[in-house]
Amino acid sequence: MLIDSHVNLHAPQFDEDRDAVIARAREAGVGLMVEISDRLSTFEATHGLAMAHPDIWCTVGVHPHEARHYVDLTVERLIELAARPRVIGIGECGLDFHYDLSPRDTQVAVFRVHIEAARQTGLPLVIHTREADQVMAKVLREEYAIKPFKFLMHCYTSGAELARVATELGAWFSVSGIATFKAADEVRAVIRDMPEDRIIVETDCPYLAPVPHRGRRNEPAYVGLVLDRLAEIRGWDKNDAVSKTKSAFFALFDRIPER
Repeated sequence: MLIDSHVNLHAPQFDEDRDAVIARAREAGVGLMVEISDRLSTFEATHGLAMAHPDIWCTVGVHPHEARHYVDLTVERLIELAARPRVIGIGECGLDFHYDLSPRDTQVAVFRVHIEAARQTGLPLVIHTREADQVMAKVLREEYAIKPFKFLMHCYTSGAELARVATELGAWFSVSGIATFKAADEVRAVIRDMPEDRIIVETDCPYLAPVPHRGRRNEPAYVGLVLDRLAEIRGWDKNDAVSKTKSAFFALFDRIPER
């Protein structure tokens, strides 16, 4: 069974053929998908997908791009939404200093709200981080010192030092189609050093389609291509890659019944 740990099936790119995309994923052997919340304004669509499909679960959270619209977000609101059936994580949240679509201090403040919600619910935190390594490391260290929490560094493409800090704090890491890109040698180097029992895979669809689909819309059916590249990078055979990433997935998202 393949698992896609990060899909955005609520995205408008799937409005014309969403059911067909889900069907193709199943045909490709994808047995579970985690539908990711990126803003509360679309959470009903995200949650609706999880409620409508037995092989889809979901998270609740606000992407750092959207943080400027959620300066009043409360821990209580996230906890309330996280109590719904089939919600198994908090996020996607974090820091993105590449586009700076939200002020950096606002991103940090909203990120800390998500961390506290993860602590109080016991749900894993799905973290987005881009070009914010030093601040991300600082926030993670500070918050983890207050009280530990489970977290995933999703679609990890940041530096080796942040990966080291996150590993010391017990992080999981997810590998995306970027690992298949020709120019992604630095990303592959970091992947080689990730803790082997805490690596999972994702598509982040409709974005970041793996080779040979790069530049086109991504979809969950392609997650096997990411898994194959991960196996090659780590020196695992295909069965090992499936087994290791599956075990890591259920250890992280432990509200989902293992199968």
